[in-house]
Amino acid sequence: MNAQLLQAAQLAWSPHLRVTRAEGDCAQVLRRDAKALVGMPLHTVLGVSQERARELDARAREDRRAVEFVTVSPGGPTGNPPASHLRLVLGMDGEEAAAGVLDLGTVLEGAPPVQISKLSSSLSHEIRNPLSSVKMAVQTLARNTGLSDRDKRRLTIANREIRTMERMLWLLSEYGRESAANLDAHALRSVVQEATAMVAPELAERRIEVDVKEEADLPRVRVDPNRLRPVLAQVLLNVAMGLPEEGRVQVTLRQPDPGHVSLILDDPAAALPPEERGSLFDPFGSRLARGAGLSLAALRRVMTGVGGDVAAQGSAEPGMVFTLTFAA
Repeated sequence: MNAQLLQAAQLAWSPHLRVTRAEGDCAQVLRRDAKALVGMPLHTVLGVSQERARELDARAREDRRAVEFVTVSPGGPTGNPPASHLRLVLGMDGEEAAAGVLDLGTVLEGAPPVQISKLSSSLSHEIRNPLSSVKMAVQTLARNTGLSDRDKRRLTIANREIRTMERMLWLLSEYGRESAANLDAHALRSVVQEATAMVAPELAERRIEVDVKEEADLPRVRVDPNRLRPVLAQVLLNVAMGLPEEGRVQVTLRQPDPGHVSLILDDPAAALPPEERGSLFDPFGSRLARGAGLSLAALRRVMTGVGGDVAAQGSAEPGMVFTLTFAA
């Protein structure tokens, strides 16, 4: 397999610890073109100390396919590029010591931390069954025609909180999901309408409507609606909760170019301070007042899984715009 598809690089070096060969995606992994690396000291290429470079050379010459993880600063300890976390597979390539170098930050970008993935699977399993029992009990009680108005209000609140917990379980399950998306062609407006229906009771309580404006003759998009619907529903609800009663959530569907369709969602109440821009789509990385901290992270996971993209624009002042881009 082409190493550039894996965003990996291969290095070989002499007994004097000077690079003799560099291949693969060196520009991405090691921040330098492959030709520029040849002849450079190994410790300079990796941005580690000379002692650490000698240790790596010794492990490589054992020829046991040893794996080492290093935190390095490409360009040297005083270099400008930020530190990277690399996985090195060390061994001999003919008469030369060599290493396959993989940038872990690139590989893991957008992937959930292992702890969250395991926790989400466990919580989804452990909570879903008892929650279903509670839901059935509440629905049975709600059919009792002899309830007082006070008890009816209590059951309404209980139903609302049950639906909230169900959505949180969807987000946890989606964020930790490892299976591939089941892609098919769908009308994006229909997916938005189905997502809106999932939070219709909450929207009705605040008399909020979702207004969808659609360009004519939009092509269908490739998406897994079963995974997108609950995540999009929670994002729509988060936006709605920031609006005054009888407000409107504005959604625009348009085709920015022949190969894509965009869903543009306005959030007039939310702000995006500069310090949050890098962590907005990380789990629990946003300090937005609404939501549980996983909706945007799960949304990015879904969009990445369907080959799409999600971006946000905003400033420290209220008023954000989310753009979801799908392949047509």
